Amino acid sequence: MVLQRCKKPVWGGGLEGHQKRLGEFSFSFPLHHWGRHQSEVLEGFGVEINLWKKLSPSCLTSLSIKKDGLLRLGRKTKEETKTNSISWNPMEPMNFTAGVSIVDIILRLWPEANEDCNCYSYDARKLDEAKCVHKDHVSAVMDIDYSPTGREFVTGSYDRTVRIFQYNGGHSREIYHTKRMQRVFCVKFTCDASYVISGSDDTNLRLWKAKASEQLGVLLPRERKKHEYHEAVKNRYKHLPEVKRIVRHRHLPKPIFKAAALRRTMTEAERRKEEKRKAHSAPGSISTEPLRKRRIIQEVE
Repeated sequence: MVLQRCKKPVWGGGLEGHQKRLGEFSFSFPLHHWGRHQSEVLEGFGVEINLWKKLSPSCLTSLSIKKDGLLRLGRKTKEETKTNSISWNPMEPMNFTAGVSIVDIILRLWPEANEDCNCYSYDARKLDEAKCVHKDHVSAVMDIDYSPTGREFVTGSYDRTVRIFQYNGGHSREIYHTKRMQRVFCVKFTCDASYVISGSDDTNLRLWKAKASEQLGVLLPRERKKHEYHEAVKNRYKHLPEVKRIVRHRHLPKPIFKAAALRRTMTEAERRKEEKRKAHSAPGSISTEPLRKRRIIQEVE
């Protein structure tokens, strides 16, 4: 079946949550919706250039990234950084995550992938601040995708790594990298949430386990109970310093390790400078804005 009215190159597409209509995103004219078994356009949206569009699991709202880097949800939010990708939480339809850019460009809503190396999770009902800031990448976040369970999401970055975050975690729980893998432009969770697929600049697709140490294959009941017991023990004592050091340790490539150390040094220097500025100013004249609000310039109805 040939879909009509695609007058410009189409850069992607996808099915909505109820799986009955197909959308497209391109450097073309308005976004179009087709029926699954129809070649005629059911409806179109706007005259702005759409680089990316994604619908929420409830199919009640949609989110798009425009040419100027803004995120649009019906309402829109202006931010200081460029959003590269967004993903809706499949189990919490009003929440999304976005990844952003270092470049000073206006942004629009959702949990997003951004070029300031962070990901930001938002609640669509309260867009004046992010719910959570997910850190660890040292270069622009290019793509993001939620697990079907809604408890984790995976990100691919220009720093040539793939990271897995808890939906409410400030730092990644897992990082994947190889010597040959180049800049990662797309990542996806499989439908059973057991694997992650990444596509990189070296023209390869790679399949990773969502849990690196998970045993594959059929498990006997005793084996399953043993794994569950070990996991419960780790979760119970993961906050102890000795256990935390072992659980969180991950080997990093030297360039990423050096870049992360430099970012920590710069962040700490900025924090000390802010404290000294407050100490030598009139009380209350200088207020520190949290990072969850700092990137947002304005919310426009």
